[in-house]
Amino acid sequence: MTCDTNITADLRIDNTRLVNVFTGETECANVCVKDGRILGFSHHEAAETLDASGAYLLPGFIDAHVHIESALLTPEHFAELVLPHGVTTVIADPHEIANVKGVAGIKYMIDAAADLPLDIRYMLPPCVPALPPDMLDEGVPHLSAAELSTLYDLPHVTGLGEMMNVPGVLRKDADIMEKIATASRTGRPVDGHCPGLAGASLEQYIASGVRTDHECTTINDLHDRLRLGMYVALRQGSAAKNLQLLLSGVTEANARRCMLCSDDRHPVDILREGHIDASVRMVISTGLTTATAVRMATLNAAECYGLTDVGAIAPGRRANMFLTDSLRTFTVRKVWCDGRLVAINGKMVAPVTPVTDASAMRGSVRLAPLPDKPFALRIPTGKARVICLNPHSITTRHEVHRVNTTNDGWFVFDKNPGMVKIAVLDRHTSSGKIGLGLLDKSYGLTGGAIATSIAHDSHNIVVAGSNDRDMAAAVQAVAEMQGGIAMISDGKKLACLPLPIAGLMSDAPAEDVAQTLQTMLDLAKSHYCISDKADAFMTLSFLALPVIPQLRITANGLFDVENLSIVDVATE
Repeated sequence: MTCDTNITADLRIDNTRLVNVFTGETECANVCVKDGRILGFSHHEAAETLDASGAYLLPGFIDAHVHIESALLTPEHFAELVLPHGVTTVIADPHEIANVKGVAGIKYMIDAAADLPLDIRYMLPPCVPALPPDMLDEGVPHLSAAELSTLYDLPHVTGLGEMMNVPGVLRKDADIMEKIATASRTGRPVDGHCPGLAGASLEQYIASGVRTDHECTTINDLHDRLRLGMYVALRQGSAAKNLQLLLSGVTEANARRCMLCSDDRHPVDILREGHIDASVRMVISTGLTTATAVRMATLNAAECYGLTDVGAIAPGRRANMFLTDSLRTFTVRKVWCDGRLVAINGKMVAPVTPVTDASAMRGSVRLAPLPDKPFALRIPTGKARVICLNPHSITTRHEVHRVNTTNDGWFVFDKNPGMVKIAVLDRHTSSGKIGLGLLDKSYGLTGGAIATSIAHDSHNIVVAGSNDRDMAAAVQAVAEMQGGIAMISDGKKLACLPLPIAGLMSDAPAEDVAQTLQTMLDLAKSHYCISDKADAFMTLSFLALPVIPQLRITANGLFDVENLSIVDVATE
């Protein structure tokens, strides 16, 4: 039998050093592309040829878990941001916008991905809200199993997103179990989210059908999950930077169950440091082989999510790939998606033009008028529960601190240097609910207030400040923008970033958003003295997430994650 080499390829890339993720070899090859897919490595005539001059050809990287909304960009502008870094596929969970706009928000994200060169695979969010309304009502939509089941036939839908309601799984709540069962019946993967879970509880959680976790913060967490057959996505985000630590527990033997993800990453960090390419460089720097690092960024994720058409350069697979001169720096020269050249030397060949109507995603901030003293906090015992940050992490500590008050028990800033007030205000239903708490000096804010409509996952308005007046002004500024980030000092606006799309995303290009954000990050350090161990905005946003230990702030008040209950700030 002879091979038919009479087929004319659309593209032939000659003289490549092909990185083979199946065998770990790097081999000289000519790669032929036809109709957006790899035709093979035999010598075909081609309509277009390119001499790679010995450059390395790799399969496009895969981000194994990302919230596009956390880049503050619409899917179109997010694609422009990550494609030049060799990232051609992302596994995206749209639960941020779903918490604001429900099913309509999910459909908007799917529609926006329809004609993009970036391959966006969506995982349907099972925990909207993050915890059931009977446990913590934050005024956001509730997506039932029945509603989610109607979305599986939509394009780009791959599976069920991160199952944050661990208590619901362990209790076998009917709606939660039906969501997992629906995905499993159709052979869809289910993502996990189980920080700190161990022992029999972890085994039960996995046995329910959950396949992955991206919330490991210790080597023991990593090894426990790998031994029980999970895939683990090692995260390097803007606030949560777990990759370096976890890599000390990754070996050549267990790496086949490890993937790379960003989860939540600002455009400033992506433009400055890279995306999955930056994580690959970090993997190699720890001593793991290049082949292992590349597999973690490609084939492992493809196999985990059942994506048989990406993750490798092989006959029949989509021609999603990139050229680089070095397997150390991974500086990306050219990127192809479905055989079409989309980026050269860090720039898109052509801009991606948004075509999806986002008008229904606007006007999402419905804030009740603020009372005269919205942030007055009484602590009659003189002892308070305080949120304390862990460095470069989104986990917190629940501590009790002695605080100084007025004679009648009101907290005053002057008597508590370094202490910061933090509040979450309902922006969905105009209920007027305001939850109040204290944040210790680990955040480091002085000289004003910062507010944002990004407050995971319910995305109310979260504000932190060193005085009540600036806190109120910052909240009002966010409401006036119909979502965004506001920095206020002495009653004046220092900087603002409008995020009109669901109060989460800008409709501006990535570089414009990054430029404004960089100015604000600089102010966070120079004016507000935010700690180098925290991200001024993303860390603040995550302090409202009631499924990450230990202590959080919600519109209902302080939330003790370990005991799943609202607690008073004042304590004995």
